Amino acid sequence: MQIGPYTLRNKLIVAPMAGVTDRPFRMLCKRLGAGHAVSEMITANAMLYGTAKTRRRANFDGELAPVAVQIAGSDPAQLAEAARHNVAAGAQIIDINMGCPAKKVCNVLAGSALLKDEDRVKRILEAVVGAVDVPVTLKTRLGYANGEENVLRVARIAEDAGIAALALHGRTREDMYKGQARYGLIGEVKRLLKIPVVANGDIDSPEKARAVLAETGADAVMIGRAAQGRPWIFREIGHFLATGQHLPPPRVDEVHAILIEHLDDHYRFHGEYSGCRIARKHIAWYTSGLRGANEFRQRMYALDSTAEQLAAVHEYFSRLGRESERLSYQDDVAAIAA
Repeated sequence: MQIGPYTLRNKLIVAPMAGVTDRPFRMLCKRLGAGHAVSEMITANAMLYGTAKTRRRANFDGELAPVAVQIAGSDPAQLAEAARHNVAAGAQIIDINMGCPAKKVCNVLAGSALLKDEDRVKRILEAVVGAVDVPVTLKTRLGYANGEENVLRVARIAEDAGIAALALHGRTREDMYKGQARYGLIGEVKRLLKIPVVANGDIDSPEKARAVLAETGADAVMIGRAAQGRPWIFREIGHFLATGQHLPPPRVDEVHAILIEHLDDHYRFHGEYSGCRIARKHIAWYTSGLRGANEFRQRMYALDSTAEQLAAVHEYFSRLGRESERLSYQDDVAAIAA
């Protein structure tokens, strides 16, 4: 798949997820088979550029190219300036968020709330594309409300404005994340446009990825929640798409090693206080379904230092490995929740 001058190495993209797709997570997913990753959204409000959270989100040191940064807002001029600011900081692709369904985002007419105002959509896309010399992509949904899906019109507006690729989640804002993602309209968008189209929503297995690609004709799939605590899903899907065969599931000792690698980078990136607290959800995702995980997580949540947290992870996985060292991960546990 091509985004402007960048050729992605495969059809697998890490979805932008607020509070999840920081640089350590993106880099790990890329190492484990993702062909591309998009940052968690960065506000277009220039008054917040200096905050610690925004500075971390705009830190791309050492990340494999192309570096894609998602910006969010509702004012065309402000979003254009945010695009210029992030390109100056190292962004090689700018992605515009018109898909987030969160109330606090929609209440300021950003994210998927923008789908209610197609004229504003047009002005935003034209302003951002005109502001920078790097490719601009768009992530959006089928529409704001069920029965009022307007993605075909929005997709045409996007292509006409010069958007380089479109990622489409198969739900409306009204759906949030409930029910099943719908792929029929994604296929219609793909047939309508000449630019690359990426299918997103409920892609949580190699078989599902293959089925969605076949149904929609999309150029790639974007995977979000299914990669939480399971970043190796990208190599599993990539191998299956290439060969039709399943990779063996990772063993407990490999999951342990991947988690420690993630935590080491995570702690360096976020620092002691935030690193410990943000890591709790990642550790919970990695251990979901493992034997004795509920008791472990309750103890882990109470720890207030990275050293204690890391020691607890080592102790838990070491004990688990001694009990079942010859069993593969999924032989030992139920499938990890996505």
